[in-house]
Amino acid sequence: MGTKAIEPQSIRNVTIIGDPDETTRIVHGLFRRFAKTGSGTAATAHWVTGHVDHTIRIAELSSRAPIASLERSIRLADGVIAVVNAAEKSAPRLETILRVADDHQIARLCLVTGLDHPAADFDRCVRTIADTHGAVPLTLQIPHGIGTEFEGVIDLVPMWALEPMAVEFYGSHWKVAEEWYRNLVDTVMEQDAADSDDILGLREIPPEQLHERVRCLTRIGDAAPVLCDAGPWSDTAPLLDAIVRYLPSPMHVCQPEHALDY
Repeated sequence: MGTKAIEPQSIRNVTIIGDPDETTRIVHGLFRRFAKTGSGTAATAHWVTGHVDHTIRIAELSSRAPIASLERSIRLADGVIAVVNAAEKSAPRLETILRVADDHQIARLCLVTGLDHPAADFDRCVRTIADTHGAVPLTLQIPHGIGTEFEGVIDLVPMWALEPMAVEFYGSHWKVAEEWYRNLVDTVMEQDAADSDDILGLREIPPEQLHERVRCLTRIGDAAPVLCDAGPWSDTAPLLDAIVRYLPSPMHVCQPEHALDY
């Protein structure tokens, strides 16, 4: 049987960086729906987004690793997922990871975990990301409740297609979600400020248009999409879709040979 050729533009080489227990849980969650290939701290999976099959190569890296190892791994990655613990008041290693990624112009996503912890503070996480480096945090998901009242995740971009149902389902959280969505649109659609001032305009913006703007801003290092982890029961599809949609292929980074580093 012949070997299937992989289109380079469909490859995503991603390094997940954070507490070892957290990164291992996240990677296991990502691969639970299909057979995992690879071993140790790296694995490969195939994921379809937009009717296109993609090859996602994921490596784990402990945020406790020596600074030199962190810097080298981040520099060689095509994209980074920084794991942010919502219960931690101080995250110096997270700040280091984001600064190194910014220095080397590495595209990054931020995944907020620990949202069910009594000390969880989602807003603080977003502020930390914003204050640490030049990239603007783009909040694509927010928690539905926080701490002991955490019930899941609200996915801001697709929720507008289900607005009547979503208003009833999310109750008092709907107004909060609407405000976060408006802020997201204001940030990524600065060229269309007139539309973003009108709620009808917000509803009419196609999700594909938002995805494209987020992709462009992320790949040039001007933005860092923020997603939420719902714990053991988390739906991994939004994170896999975000990896494919927003992080670059080896063909879109300065060193295409990165594809051979995994």
